[in-house]
Amino acid sequence: MALPRVDIVRGAINHSVTVLVRDVDEAMRISNDYAPEHLILQIKDPEKAVDKVMNAGSVFVGQWTPESVGDYSAGVNHSLPTYGYAKQYSGVNLGSFVKHITSSNLTAEGLKNVGGAVMQLAKVEELEAHRRAVEIRLSTLQG
Repeated sequence: MALPRVDIVRGAINHSVTVLVRDVDEAMRISNDYAPEHLILQIKDPEKAVDKVMNAGSVFVGQWTPESVGDYSAGVNHSLPTYGYAKQYSGVNLGSFVKHITSSNLTAEGLKNVGGAVMQLAKVEELEAHRRAVEIRLSTLQG
C-alpha cells in the first residue's frame, strides 16, 4: 500500500503465478525452462544454486542482493533479455561492445576432411561458386 504505483503492483500480482516445487533442483529446472529476466536466489545456500543456472538474464544471489543493486550499482543493468530470450542471449554487457573477428586456417588434410560436407552444403544452398572453390582445391591435391 505504501508504493506510489500500488495499482500497477496489484495488476502485476493478479497476473502472476506461484509454482510449488519439491526442492531446489526442481526449481532450477523450471527456472531454466522459463529463462527469467531476473532470477533472485533468496534461498538457503544460494551460492550452491548459481552453478545450476543455465538461462537467466541476471542472477541476484542471497538475501542481501536485491534486484535494484544489479540495476543501479553492481555493474549489471536494465538491458536484459525478456520473454525467455535468456535461453539464447545475455544481457547487454561490456562484451556486447567488443568486436570479435573469426578466422579459419585449414591444412590440405583439413580441407580433405571437410571438403565433401562443405560442397554438399553449398550445393543445397545453390551456391555453385562456393562449391567449386572447394572442388578446385581438392582436385589440385589429387592431381
